[in-house]
Amino acid sequence: MRTRIKICGITSPEIARHAVDAGADAIGLMFYPNSSRYLTIDQAVEINRKALPFVAQVGVFVNPEKQVMDSILSAVHLDYLQFHGEESPDYCASFGKPYIKAIRVSESTDLLAVEKQYQDAAGLLLDSHISDRYGGTGQSFEWCQAQYGGQKPIILAGGLTADNVQAAIATAGPYGVDVSSGVETEAMKDPVKIIKFCQNVNRCNQ
Repeated sequence: MRTRIKICGITSPEIARHAVDAGADAIGLMFYPNSSRYLTIDQAVEINRKALPFVAQVGVFVNPEKQVMDSILSAVHLDYLQFHGEESPDYCASFGKPYIKAIRVSESTDLLAVEKQYQDAAGLLLDSHISDRYGGTGQSFEWCQAQYGGQKPIILAGGLTADNVQAAIATAGPYGVDVSSGVETEAMKDPVKIIKFCQNVNRCNQ
């Protein structure tokens, strides 16, 4: 199975183009105001306008109010919604778009129970559990926990870099990998790191 690549935290059309040219299957647009990668609606629309075909655009949210969601979805094209907070299954499914539920994994996380709870999710994104943080921590968890025997497509996140992504794929066998801080230099997306990350993932696909 080919491992898909999502570059998250895209902040400009130029970085989106770098990600796609490097081989990304999806880009993540961040709508969480507390994130340094937060996009306004106007910024997201500009990325929409210059997007390339056949590349999924994923909106990333943390406990968004419905009014905020409605405003974004009325203006911005998104192929998938990705929820990182405590959103209920009903809430995630209420917007009529396929969604990915992010799970912060600790030693006590019962992923089979989570999968049953979010049975309508298109996939589960597994990230490291850091108190009061909703992703983008640059820290990994025990990748073997992704092999929990479930049926949902698994997207691996948390602390991935070009240097460790091949080991992560070999251990977890995920449907996809998701990277943000691991392809940044001084909190900015680094085209060289994006290329190296995608190259190393694709070496696993050969």
